[in-house]
Amino acid sequence: MTVATEAENNTAVGEKENKEVKDMKAALNEETPPDNKQQQGDDEKPTEKMENEKKEETPATDENAMKSATVHKTNYDKDTVYLYQFSRTPVIPSISPYCLKVETWLRLNDVKYENVDHKMKFRSKKGQLPFIELDGTEIPDSTIIIRELSQKFHKDLDANLTNEQRIISHAMISMIENHLVWVVTSWRAKNTDATLKGYRVNLQNALGSRLPNGILALFFKIGYSRKCAKKVKAQGLGVHTNEEITQFGCDDLKALSELLADKPFFFGDEPTTLDVVAFAHLAQILYIEKSVPYALRDFMQDNCPNLVGHCSRMKERCFPDWDEICNTLDLNTHLPKPPKEETKESKEEKKESKDSKEGKESDEEKVEKEKEAEKDKEVENKEKEERVEEK
Repeated sequence: MTVATEAENNTAVGEKENKEVKDMKAALNEETPPDNKQQQGDDEKPTEKMENEKKEETPATDENAMKSATVHKTNYDKDTVYLYQFSRTPVIPSISPYCLKVETWLRLNDVKYENVDHKMKFRSKKGQLPFIELDGTEIPDSTIIIRELSQKFHKDLDANLTNEQRIISHAMISMIENHLVWVVTSWRAKNTDATLKGYRVNLQNALGSRLPNGILALFFKIGYSRKCAKKVKAQGLGVHTNEEITQFGCDDLKALSELLADKPFFFGDEPTTLDVVAFAHLAQILYIEKSVPYALRDFMQDNCPNLVGHCSRMKERCFPDWDEICNTLDLNTHLPKPPKEETKESKEEKKESKDSKEGKESDEEKVEKEKEAEKDKEVENKEKEERVEEK
């Protein structure tokens, strides 16, 4: 689990491996920033690569190909978005910026949605998280999700931008999702223990696994670290030193800070798509545990206070239930909760209470009857005495 989640499918794992181990590997390895597929080519055999290239060259003939994907939510409500993403953490709603990006957009636009608790078992047909299901149709990839939902619900955050502003927005989003994301991914790949500690990730809960956290952490460290390190290197960033990579990230943060300046949001008083994307990625840097050393977070706090303020504004506006999410790890704090069903224990307690009350009432009635009987007896005795005296 990492900053990078929109990726190609994994290579097959051994058939003899435990199912939970397979799920673990799937959750850790299918996370790479989009549009960076060099590493897949390194891992594939030549024949497999040629077959895949042929598949990519074959034009899609089915216009409803998206609908052909098997959906997991068959009893769906019309126009409700079902979001498949990563499990919650006690620090941030999602340690995937792409998942946080989609959920932030949904909340900002008041689109009805529901998170599906799948314990990170499912992936889209492209092998990605996040993905959504809408009216029986699967839509993968965060950028495509937002584009499709914008058209469906007529929600365009960039409607009031000038052409020049749209160009700047596109360039900045590209910088964030194709450069800054790799800086964070590189740090996470090299600091797996700090990543788990920094986001307080409980792998056992996140994956719904019965394997001990120690074993899961070992798989995380070995499987995730190696694969991500290769992908970062294939992307081009991995050939640099840690100091150089950190400086690249600081330069990106500085560019965003200068564009934001003293405005509430990047293009004025209202958030746009750039604000959504920036928040989703900057939150990964800013909200990591303070006890974990992290140069990018420190640079952001010391040199880009306006970005810190931007994150706070987006957080307050889109996630007023942020603390509740992190405390309860509930995926759907935004939805009204149904009335709680009475448990067997509470029903038994009520029954005992009722029986006790009834027993108390019957005891009181018994005492009253005894008192009345005594009075009647006294009256009867008195009458007898009076009759004797008369005789």
